[in-house]
Parts: sequence; structure tokens; C-alpha cells
Amino acid sequence: MLTLKYLQGYPAELLAQVQGLIDAGRLAEHVARRHPEASPVRNERELYDYVCALKARHMKSAPPLAKVVFDPKLHVVKNALGTHTAVSRVQGGRLQAKREIRIAALFKDGPADFLRTIAVHELAHLKEREHDKAFYALCRHMEPDYHALEFDLRLWLTARELGAGPADNARCTNTAKDSDGHGT
Repeated sequence: MLTLKYLQGYPAELLAQVQGLIDAGRLAEHVARRHPEASPVRNERELYDYVCALKARHMKSAPPLAKVVFDPKLHVVKNALGTHTAVSRVQGGRLQAKREIRIAALFKDGPADFLRTIAVHELAHLKEREHDKAFYALCRHMEPDYHALEFDLRLWLTARELGAGPADNARCTNTAKDSDGHGT
């Protein structure tokens, strides 16, 4: 059995089912069938608007976001799919924190559900720093299917790692075009 690094901690029975899909060469197809819609977000302006709309809908009292960007190095450098930071700067006599969210660029080309999952995860960190019960309750408040989507996201990352080249990647996202860490 392969080491399924994105799926560590899941029950053995579930991992056996995943291994069966991998052995049959159907993992990417399975994920694509469950998540056929490609991400509509194509650039950083759209990403900022997308994340701010989620924030406005579910977290009105959370601090404002100064920046939301796709980061092409994030997945490779930090082994993370998204990050949140508070950059502190002195403005006048006060210390001002500017909140930033960075999302791995691979989500431009992935299913829309997975971009939403990462955005929800990073937004939850505006209120809850640790991955505890309150954090996941907030994630489920913003996305009721959060846990199922997180699992499918892990399947998608596994399929990509197992050899999804440009042609296979299009099949993973079920689109005609070619075009993951902390917490997820």
C-alpha cells in the first residue's frame, strides 16, 4: 500500500477503499465525478472579491482583509494549501494589523468546491487560531459539508500526486482546460 500522506489519520477501512480506487486507476475520475464544477476564480481580484463575499456572509464582525492572493510557491515551500497572517505596522501612534490570506495557486485550476473549502478554512482562522472544536464548528457554519469536502480535497491532492499530468489534471477537474499544510 502506498503512503497516503494527505489521508493520514483516517480509518483503515476508508484508506482501503481509497487504495482500491488507486489500484483500479479511478481515483481522479471518482473525484471529478463528485466535483465537476471548475473554479470560476481566475485572478487575484476575483479571489479577493470571492473571499470577502464569504466573509461578509458568514463573519461580518471579523477583522477586514487587506489582501487575498494566489501564491504559486505556497504548496511547495510551506507544504500548506493556504495561510493567514496579520502583518503589524505602526500607523501614527498605534499598531495596526493588516490581515492577509494566501491560497495555493493550484486552486485556480481545481474544482470550485475545493477553493471554497480552503477559503472557509483560512477565514475561520480570523476568529479561531487553533484547529480545535470551535474552529471546525465555525468551518461547518460557513460550509455545512466542510468535513466531506476536506476529505475529497485530500483525495484530489492524492490523485494529482500519483501522476496527474496536464491531461490527467483536466480529468481531475472535469474541464476542457489545463490549467495543499496547514490545517486542511
